[in-house]
Amino acid sequence: MRIATFNINGIKARIGALSDWLAESAPDVAILQEIKSVNENFPTEHFEDMGYSVHLHGQKSFNGVAILSKLPLEDVTTGLPGDNEDEQARWIEATVIGEKPIKLCGLYLPNGNPAPGPKYDYKMAWMERLHARAEQLLQDEETALMCGDYNIIPQDEDAARPDAWREDALGLPASRDAYRRILNLGFTEAFRARTQGGGHYSFWDYQAGAWNRNDGIRIDHFLLTPQCADLLANCWIESELRGREKPSDHVPVWIELAA
Repeated sequence: MRIATFNINGIKARIGALSDWLAESAPDVAILQEIKSVNENFPTEHFEDMGYSVHLHGQKSFNGVAILSKLPLEDVTTGLPGDNEDEQARWIEATVIGEKPIKLCGLYLPNGNPAPGPKYDYKMAWMERLHARAEQLLQDEETALMCGDYNIIPQDEDAARPDAWREDALGLPASRDAYRRILNLGFTEAFRARTQGGGHYSFWDYQAGAWNRNDGIRIDHFLLTPQCADLLANCWIESELRGREKPSDHVPVWIELAA
């Protein structure tokens, strides 16, 4: 089973690029972030015609997550537990049915800037709720993964210029600590289980020629429960997509599971 996570930065702007990528790369499951669309305006029928079932948690102009799947999905739910008043569309869950069922949790973690401030407070509170959901997945001994745009630079090696991110919400020590607390519950970070060292990025800003200078950061991650990590065959970043016409500022990150 080949699963990709991809922050597309707006379905309206990226429908062509996304369609081309799906046709060429043909993931079994694509977990999307920042669709920036309410459910009823998403081009669901277009992707169904490409062979994907479409499941959405949309929001007008901002946020929004989705799962596109060639395989059957069950138990689709939306919204990260823990705050019934949170209206931001940042979390979607489903169980994909392959040789083995896999619980998929797609997320778009808050950016948190400017920090300090209310947006950073929301980011940290959201991460506390994520920690609680992660604990529950482990307690239930789920074969599960949590993937998406975490808006977290885990270590200095995950940024071309780490000093530029010291005061940013993506690289603040408290942000990294919150991420590490989740990871240390017993998750495997799929990319680092397969690839070590610096120079591997999943995001390049549109400003200041960041892509041409390879001034990137790695903020899109797969975290796997032990049961899911046992199935991990590979994980990679499809960086070349960033150099295409009208790209997202993110690129897909892939895992391959023996499931």
